[in-house]
Amino acid sequence: MQVQLKPIAPQELSHEWKRWIAENLILATDPGALSAVLQQHGVSQAVAVREIDAAMNSPYFQGVRRVKNRVEKRDWVLNIEAKLDRISPVEIRREHRLSREDFLHNYYRRNQPVIITGMLDDAATLQRWDLDYFKERFQDRQVEVQMGRTKDANYEMNSIAHKRKMAFGEYVDLVRQSGHTNDFYMTANNDSSNRLALNELWDEFPDLPEYLRTDQGKQGFFWLGPAGTLTPYHHDLTNNFMIQMIGSKRVKFIAPCHLPRLQNERHCFTPIDGAAIDLQRFPQMRDVPILECEIGPGEILFLPVGWWHYVQSLAISVTISATHFIWDNDFYTNYPSNHDF
Repeated sequence: MQVQLKPIAPQELSHEWKRWIAENLILATDPGALSAVLQQHGVSQAVAVREIDAAMNSPYFQGVRRVKNRVEKRDWVLNIEAKLDRISPVEIRREHRLSREDFLHNYYRRNQPVIITGMLDDAATLQRWDLDYFKERFQDRQVEVQMGRTKDANYEMNSIAHKRKMAFGEYVDLVRQSGHTNDFYMTANNDSSNRLALNELWDEFPDLPEYLRTDQGKQGFFWLGPAGTLTPYHHDLTNNFMIQMIGSKRVKFIAPCHLPRLQNERHCFTPIDGAAIDLQRFPQMRDVPILECEIGPGEILFLPVGWWHYVQSLAISVTISATHFIWDNDFYTNYPSNHDF
């Protein structure tokens, strides 16, 4: 039970303190402990007891408690899956030239990650794409990138503030010369600008009709960065392909059933650091299974909707991410409109 509220005048309870009482009662904090905190902040015992009793007997509070009971029932279902996942975590398999039907029934429909190999073996793009080619063909194009990320612990949540414009050739040189860094990265957050600037790249990208729609033009998101770029733990609102074109990446996964342990307070993010989980701060993560894999050029990683993932580039990397599957991929329409959890 954390207290960060300012002391209050005796016999006077602000709406802020009343909200604090209600929230802690919903979290099953002992009423006596709440009364003690209030008294430490200048509230008489009689007033503290009166306010706590008023909160507990309020029909508004009782209505909220019933909603909490429903949420706990849903958590019970998640906990069943979480317990089974701890007994036997999912294995991330590599499947060579996985057929459409096998992918649908064994992975897409079951919400399970998989690495697909062999689908790009004959793709000329895989041999053509490199930094020299990008610079020669698109040097003067103005592109958008994420810059200044290392000075902001919440660089992903604050991605809009990190957008910068520069010539693509200049960015390619920056990537080539930078070494290991997470300070700059061209990501899906820059796609609306870069789709036009690098439009011809999409004509070179393989269609993958076994899995992706081909009737709506070329789609996908272009990622380019040096070794060391990171994408912190988050989940997507759709199923996603991560198609590795250049370099390699390491990906860590946590199954969706462990959501209650991930302290998800804002949108699709968690404060848990995928590089090194602080078990003193997050002891509930101690027994959560974390899957790990690496992908290289020509490999396709299926990131199922709702799975938490942390991504690290092990070398200069180009990735295409795609969400235009031939099966229903609308899992965002019913996503909560209020992103504060």
